Amino acid sequence: MSTKDYKNPIPTVDAIIQRGSDILLIKRKKDPFKNMLALPGGFVNENETVEEAIIREIREETTLEIRLLEILGVYSDPKRDPRKHIMTIVFIGEIKGDKSIEAKAADDASEIIWLSLELIEKNTFAFDHKKIINDYKEWILGHGTFWSSKNRANP
Repeated sequence: MSTKDYKNPIPTVDAIIQRGSDILLIKRKKDPFKNMLALPGGFVNENETVEEAIIREIREETTLEIRLLEILGVYSDPKRDPRKHIMTIVFIGEIKGDKSIEAKAADDASEIIWLSLELIEKNTFAFDHKKIINDYKEWILGHGTFWSSKNRANP
C-alpha cells in the first residue's frame, strides 16, 4: 500500500495564551464555525515542527510573538472537526516581551477577544475548544496532560 492510499488524520496546532485572568481567543473569519470563538491555531505545514507551526500561526492570526511553555494535550476525536479527521496538539504559551502589547486580528481571524476564564461556560466555541479550555482550567490546578478520549481510554 502506498502512502497516498492512507487516510491519516491531518495535524493542527492550537494555543492557550493567558494574560491575567483572560485567555486569547479569535473570532473565526471562515467556515467551519465562521464568526465563532476559537483558540488561535491552524494546520502544520510540510517540513515544519508543531512548535514552529504554532508560533507561526499565532503570529499570522494575532501578530503576537509567543514563547511556548507546555503542551496541554492532544485532541484527536475523529468528530472534532466537521471537515474530516483533524487532530490538534494544544500548547500553552505566553507573550514574549511587553505583555501589554495589543494583538491585531489577521489571516483567518476577524477579531481578537480576551475572555475571562470565568465566562467560558457562558459562550459557545468552535470545534472542541470549550473542552480544551476547561481542561486548561484543570491544568492550572494540577499540571496534568489531557487528550480527547482520556476518560474513555482508561475506564
